[in-house]
Amino acid sequence: MLKVIQIPVLNDNYIYLAKDVESGLTAVVDPAVAGPVLDVIAEQGWRLDFILNTHHHGDHVGGNRELKKQTGCRIVGAKADRHRIPGIDIELSDGGHFHLGKTVFQIIETPGHTLGHIVYYSAEDGILFCGDTLFAMGCGRLFEGTAEQMWHSLQKLRALPSTTRVYCAHEYTLNNGRFALTVEPDNAALQQRMADVRRMRESDKPTVPFSIDDEVATNPFFRADVEALKTAIAMETRPPLAVFTELRSRKDVF
Repeated sequence: MLKVIQIPVLNDNYIYLAKDVESGLTAVVDPAVAGPVLDVIAEQGWRLDFILNTHHHGDHVGGNRELKKQTGCRIVGAKADRHRIPGIDIELSDGGHFHLGKTVFQIIETPGHTLGHIVYYSAEDGILFCGDTLFAMGCGRLFEGTAEQMWHSLQKLRALPSTTRVYCAHEYTLNNGRFALTVEPDNAALQQRMADVRRMRESDKPTVPFSIDDEVATNPFFRADVEALKTAIAMETRPPLAVFTELRSRKDVF
């Protein structure tokens, strides 16, 4: 069993502490800063064994070196990005696995937001740590990769079991949902989800984690090959990649 603690930091980032209950081994996912992580570890009486990085951006690796200095933890990241992950010790590639005690994470390469982006998926626990590839009702901006790469990456994640709990790295849900409603204003599932999201944010509650099933029903970037969405934006005859590219372009200026 994996115990997850969510730590909100900066303006809208989430850091995650993940503890394998049986072994006691603990990892932190994408530590933007070190201080809040050290505080929570002290409060819980845990030790920190690993840092799991999804990609190299500063708001995901900013705490790496200080946490390593303070705790002696080992840093895990993409082999393809080893030159950009501060302090990296363990390099992983697509199809590989990382063992946190009894918890086994499958490594899935998801280029698009960055070229070296990876995600960590535990099939037994039904948990995905996806960094900035997938957001609730959104996806990462294409800083380095192409629309084709991102569309392919999202298809990999969409194929995971529908009940998978998704832990992304930012609280972008409200704005993402507002955009999604400009694409599919008549989507009943989207309308209901946005009503729920508004209530949660008004109470300062996180909208993360969420499920793959939620995204299949409401995330326009998951739905670029769905006829209802294609019809809604008058792209019925266009291939999914063209639809995805159009959606990403619209979101960039939303």
